[in-house]
This record gives sequence, C-alpha cells and structure tokens, in this order.
Amino acid sequence: MAVQPPPTDQRTVIENVAIATVDANDTEYARGHVVLLGNTIEAVGDGPAPAWLDNVVRRINGEGHLATPGLVNTHHHFYQWITRGLAQDDILFDWLVALYPTWARIDERLVHAAGQGSAAALLKSGCTTASDHHYVFPKDGGDILGASIEAVQELGLRFTALRGSMDRSKKDGGLPPDHAVEELDDILAASETAVDRYHDSSFGSMLHIALAPCSPFSVSTDLLRQSAELARRKGVRLHTHGSETAEEEAFCKELFGMGPTDYFESVGWLGEDVWMAHCVHMNDSDIAKFAETGTGVAHCPSSNARLAAGIARVPDMLRAGVPVGLGVDGTASNESGELGTELRNALLINRLHGSPAALTGRQALRLGTMGGARVLGRQDEIGSIEVGKLADLALWKIDGVMHSSIADPVAALTFGALPPLSVLFVNGNAVVEKGQLTTVNEDRIARDCARAARELAARPV
Repeated sequence: MAVQPPPTDQRTVIENVAIATVDANDTEYARGHVVLLGNTIEAVGDGPAPAWLDNVVRRINGEGHLATPGLVNTHHHFYQWITRGLAQDDILFDWLVALYPTWARIDERLVHAAGQGSAAALLKSGCTTASDHHYVFPKDGGDILGASIEAVQELGLRFTALRGSMDRSKKDGGLPPDHAVEELDDILAASETAVDRYHDSSFGSMLHIALAPCSPFSVSTDLLRQSAELARRKGVRLHTHGSETAEEEAFCKELFGMGPTDYFESVGWLGEDVWMAHCVHMNDSDIAKFAETGTGVAHCPSSNARLAAGIARVPDMLRAGVPVGLGVDGTASNESGELGTELRNALLINRLHGSPAALTGRQALRLGTMGGARVLGRQDEIGSIEVGKLADLALWKIDGVMHSSIADPVAALTFGALPPLSVLFVNGNAVVEKGQLTTVNEDRIARDCARAARELAARPV
C-alpha cells in the first residue's frame, strides 16, 4: 500500500539547524528553521521559527545537524540488487554478456524483492526521489513493472519508473541473448499502457513514467525513433545509456557510421525531455550539442569506476550549461546502492581531471539535488529547500565523532564520510528515523532479498 501524505493542516517544525537550501543563490543558514505544512515547505529562514504557528504535531531540535534537500537519483537498475558481487573484474561489454543470462530469468516476485532492497538503500542514504531503468521483461515474468512500482510505494520513495526495452539481440548484432529481448510492436504497446496506467503529472506526484530503450547496442533504430514519437505524444520523458565506454563508441561508428551523440541526434533523441546515463566519452562537439538542446546527463561516478569506463567530463559539462545529476546505477556495478556516497565520489573523481577547482563540495551537493531535479524535469517541485516546494529533505547528524571537527557543515557531508541520517522526509512523511526505515521492516527486506538472490542464482540458464 502506498504511503499517504500527512494532513494538509499539520505542521512539523525544525529549528536550530544548519541549512543548505541549494536555491538559485545557494542560500545557507548557520542556525535556521524549516516549517513543513502537510507535504510542502511553508517557511525556511534564519533563526527560530515564527511563534504564531499552530497545529504543530512535531518539533525537531536540529542542533548539530545539517538540513539539505532530499537527494535525487537519476539512474538506477533496481532489479540488480539480487545480482550483486558478480563479474567483479569485467569491463561493461563482458560484464553484460556474463549477466544477461541471469537477468533474463527474473520475474515479478523477484523484482519486487529487489526493488525493496534498492529503495531501502537509497532512502537510508538520503535519497527522496529515484528513477529506475528496467529493461528486461521475460515472456513469463508477469507484471514486472507493476511489481517494481508496488515495492517502491510501500517504502514511500518518490519514483520515476522507466519502461525500458531491448529488441536488438545477438542475431541482429546486439549484445543481449535472443531470449532476453522483446518485439518492437510489443514494446510500444506495453510502453503506452504503462504511461496510461501509471503516469501522474500533477504537482506533488509520487509516480512518473518515462520511456527508456536500453542502449544503442541493444535496441534498433526503429525502436529509438518510435519511442521518441510515443513519449512526446504522451507527454513523458526519454532516457537511455549513452557514450558510456570506448567500446560503445566503436560499436556505433561501425554500425551507424557515427558516434553515439550524432546517432542520437539523427533519431530525435536530443532535447530538454531527454537524459542519458554516463556520457563518459564525450568530445567538445557532443557537450555543445547537449548544452544547446538541454539534454541531461546522469553522472554515475562509482559505477564508471567499478567498470573502468573512464571519468566523465562533468566540469566541462557544467561550464557549458548541460543539466547534470547523480546516479547510483545498478547495484551489480555499484554494490553499495547508496546515493549519499556519490556526493563524495563525484567530488573526488572529478578532481582527477587535474584541478581541485574541477568540482567543489557545493557543486557536488547541487548535482545530487537540484541537478537531479532538473534532469528529471521536476525542478519546480523538488531539489531545494524553498517555500512552496515539496517537503522532501534530509537531516544529517554532523556533531558525532566522524564530523564534529569539520568546520563547514556542507563539507562534512560532501568531503567527509556519509553522516548518519537522523530524519528523512519524503512528501512530508518521516520515512527514515535515526537511520532506520519507518514504513517497512528492514530485517524482512534483507531476508527476502537474500532468498531472491539464491533463487535466481539457482534457476537454469
């Protein structure tokens, strides 16, 4: 059952807290207040909250804490929670070939368990909104998309479910095995049904749908073109993997006679309604095209490092005006499954470009909040602590032994170890308290995920 928002007349008051609003001016308060009214932010400012507030159901003394917007995850594969720790030393193409046969045996029950594990890890690391790119739909797998959505709704995570797809198998020159792909017409029909059944475009929506053919090496040109046409007719966004590895670039040049960005441009896949995962191997022309069209990027530093894909040119993208957010990526290539740790990883990895000014701590926080909100098209609702926006925010404890001597609260979060999460609000609900989920039993999720992983591993290929 979905978690319901609090009554619209109930207030929660947080005081005596350091606040990084991540608004357009990067406004910060050393000792301020935030007032939540129902599922929205009613007030934020310096000093104590207004004295006249009534119907306050909860007051939080934020002494020793930093309040930030909830983190936004722009790229993930939830089903991979039950295939972690495999193909540990492979590059992307070899990793995919090793894992596709296992993934092709999933079903709705296993996806539900994996979805709860993935959502739990995200919430416990400060993430309030996530997108999940699911593209494996075995013929006998049941209602896989529905199972994923149900799993997330039970935990209270704001969600963008990506109806992914693959139709280019080995026999067509792609990477997936033949039994792991779908037919073009079936994909388009299922995609339209998913939008009609689930997509809620209203302010404060807990569920969006986007269309997401998997990658240039696993989908046909017809699928890319027709998915773009369908998404724009239905008013939803588009997502895929792009420019992730040098091998992908070589694949595109051999098959299409051009690099990934030029190929995507040729099939109508650049625009403000599009975002792509990884974008590691981008030249100046590619970055300029993304900036000119408003095409977004999901930067996945840990996964890129795990698969030795390379270091994305995030500082250059930001200077050019490309929308960039952070992504965990699937937990078969980022076993931690946490978004909070990606703030520090993005900060440090991007400084390997050769300059400590390549990315600052506050830029890293912006990537994980407003950057992600913009990439998902929800910058008017989430991503900053501002009056009228949704009550999605994190309260990080920074006065413990691991952080108390760090002078700058934002540096405690972005340069230090991930701080303990005292409270996480999603849609006005406290879905995490003192680092523990409030909506479901974590031990039960752990048992279900372990059982699902064993069951999937034992299924015949």
